[in-house]
Amino acid sequence: HDVTREYYINDAGAQVDVLARSAFLRYREALGEDIGAIPEGLYPGDYLVSVGKALAEQYGPALRDKAEWDWLPLVRQAAIDGMMAMIRDDLAALGVVHELFFSERSLQGRDGNSNAVHQTIEDLRARDLIYEGRLPPPKGQKDEDWEDREQTLFRATKFGDDVDRPLLKSDGSYTYFANDIAYHRSKFTRGFAEMIDVWGADHGGYVKRMQAAVKAVTNGEGALDVKLCQLVRLLRNGEQVRMSKRSGDFVTLREVIDEVGRDAVRFMMIFRKNDATLDFDLAKVVEQSKDNPVFYVQYAHARCASIFRQAAEAFPDLDLTPQALAEADLGLLTDESEIGIVKMIAAYPRMIDAAASSHEPHRVAFFVHDLASAFHSLWNKGKDSPQLRFVNQTDRKSTSARLAFVHAVRSVLASVPAVVGVTAPEEMR
Repeated sequence: HDVTREYYINDAGAQVDVLARSAFLRYREALGEDIGAIPEGLYPGDYLVSVGKALAEQYGPALRDKAEWDWLPLVRQAAIDGMMAMIRDDLAALGVVHELFFSERSLQGRDGNSNAVHQTIEDLRARDLIYEGRLPPPKGQKDEDWEDREQTLFRATKFGDDVDRPLLKSDGSYTYFANDIAYHRSKFTRGFAEMIDVWGADHGGYVKRMQAAVKAVTNGEGALDVKLCQLVRLLRNGEQVRMSKRSGDFVTLREVIDEVGRDAVRFMMIFRKNDATLDFDLAKVVEQSKDNPVFYVQYAHARCASIFRQAAEAFPDLDLTPQALAEADLGLLTDESEIGIVKMIAAYPRMIDAAASSHEPHRVAFFVHDLASAFHSLWNKGKDSPQLRFVNQTDRKSTSARLAFVHAVRSVLASVPAVVGVTAPEEMR
């Protein structure tokens, strides 16, 4: 598949203005003012200190005495740019690359862009998919988009949703849903009929309406698969590390990468289904034991490499190239453990295909962990059964056959980490 990875920046809502006002406090602080405690409703985190300092360097005291409507756009953009620079830097440390960073503000006719939200609403209206009406209050739950008044509604029920959905607020501004419809319409018009969104699990109630909207704006030609991801519980030796996004007391992704390494973070994030809670223990993921899946997989590849080093010492004249090993007598591999691993390797291409088709990358991590586990078991079996040892100095033919076998295992163990973006070390100490 030709995949474009896109990062959607929520830079058009009221929360961005809250971010800007929080950054403006830090700007005043950078100018030497005692700002005291951060007021309720603003962001107290130290991550905005650098934004405040940058504003002070760029503007000096010029912004301090301006009215809010004058300084807010400047500070808002500086805060967004500062946050996105941090995000890009952290993603790069994790080896995550996005081809496009898409701004929500660009949909609303700002900064010289056409108003894609208005265009989307008018397109739906022309097809009689929008009407003016009232909605009943939601049953047993809050809905931020519900207002007891006549409003502009999208016929979401026509496409499988439970109720029709509002597109405009009472002040005439767009609802989040209207922006999101325009964004997915943009994806489709840019050539992406198959869309995959990654959302937090708290947005589960939003899925059906968004899938209904995608059906509407694409005339049924587009498909939306939403992956709901649970939060990560960060632990240290079994004890939960407390985090609070609101208070500013939190552990950043970059801090976790710096502590345990990129490989551990990437593999552990994929070593579970996206809708399952991940318990990430900072102590466990650097532990060199079979209880650490990252180590267990990488150690299996390192063991394969060590077998070839042993073979080179035992048989200096033996041709260890893949072409030569392909001529080995594989009929000598008769143990059920060996045959079981051969069957696993044979299933590898089908597993990759199934993982891609179902949008379930955890299948790849599960597979490589199972393969590593089977290989380690065979290694240990050789301790008690000399005839199963990979390098037998008294039997050149069986050694060649088992080296061909190990080469196959090693190839898959190297390939799968490459697919999930972790390294396959030649040795581990």
